[in-house]
Amino acid sequence: MLPRSLDARALAALAANPGCRRRALLDGAGVDKAALARALGSPAAYGQSQFALVRGNSFEARVKADGGAELLRLVCERLAPDGPAPEADAVARPDLSAAGPEGRAARTALALREATAAGGWALLDHPMLALEVAGSPAYVEPDAVVVHPDGGWTVVEIKSFPMIDGAADAAKVGAAARQAAVYVLALEAVAGHVAARTGRPARVRDRVLLVCPKDFSNLPAGAAVDVRKQLATTRRQLGRLTRVEEIAAALPPGTTFDLRTTDDGTPTRPPEELAAAVEAVGAAYAPECLAACELAFHCRKRSRQEGSVAALGRGVRGELGGLRTIEEVLAAASGPDGSDAPDDLDDPAVAALRRAAALRAEALAGAAVPAPRDGEPGCR
Repeated sequence: MLPRSLDARALAALAANPGCRRRALLDGAGVDKAALARALGSPAAYGQSQFALVRGNSFEARVKADGGAELLRLVCERLAPDGPAPEADAVARPDLSAAGPEGRAARTALALREATAAGGWALLDHPMLALEVAGSPAYVEPDAVVVHPDGGWTVVEIKSFPMIDGAADAAKVGAAARQAAVYVLALEAVAGHVAARTGRPARVRDRVLLVCPKDFSNLPAGAAVDVRKQLATTRRQLGRLTRVEEIAAALPPGTTFDLRTTDDGTPTRPPEELAAAVEAVGAAYAPECLAACELAFHCRKRSRQEGSVAALGRGVRGELGGLRTIEEVLAAASGPDGSDAPDDLDDPAVAALRRAAALRAEALAGAAVPAPRDGEPGCR
């Protein structure tokens, strides 16, 4: 099975959970986590539907029609309102085709250098950018990058969710901003080399253009999104990721995630062997993983079987301090043999649990409804 390359969605999710060594290793090794989850018996309905993909591709084609005239108009309107949109023949549209992701990344870097040196407008359609993640190369592909005459580079992110009355769903905009931050981070490395080679300023703008359908139509609408916060978070989190070689070196000898599929793609390796290989790598499960990782259902099942507090969410896990299982939490709340233990109360989490348990018992006792007396109406 060919290894799967990392994309911006996976990198954004990886940066949001840098403590998950399991995802770092599997993504860095290019393992198909969706196929792995199916072989483990915990398939996840993660990813876009075919309908959403077709709708998104259709909308993107509309935005980039006529040489990207509408896209450039939105860039000038939202990010450079004082300047007019360039004429169609004044915009360079370089050919970025090349063999393999390495070739496309090199061709993109060359096109960016030429466009910056020329000092004019350029529109790069689906450029390929390289980024090192946990010691492994990753290739990401933004929808478009616009080069301005002043040497600025703008990332364009095209999404199919609607922008109603100038505003879109906050959660979806946040996800798009995190994804765009990955593109900005990858472009920054190229910008440094281009500035050194051309002697002209080359900078990646920290405001990206988000293009969505306007209201309930298929007409494009644009909004400038500041990604400085997401960029700082992504840079910090990706920098904290343990290198893949270090994670792999700690695995038991002979550990492999090969599914051993037949010609029709059916895995032949026993699920027990795969589960043992997966469990050999530590995970950092949280309920947020259900929306970002194909192995989330498997990790959730294991977390529940172990009674881990991680299944309750990062916020709860953080408040519970050193208590790692539900059994430990319940024991701490009731105290040894059902009585308070003063030596345990030095732990703030234990003290808070005891107090919460006492308040709950008091509330339940006060909520008890007395039986009706003779002559009073009651339930029949």
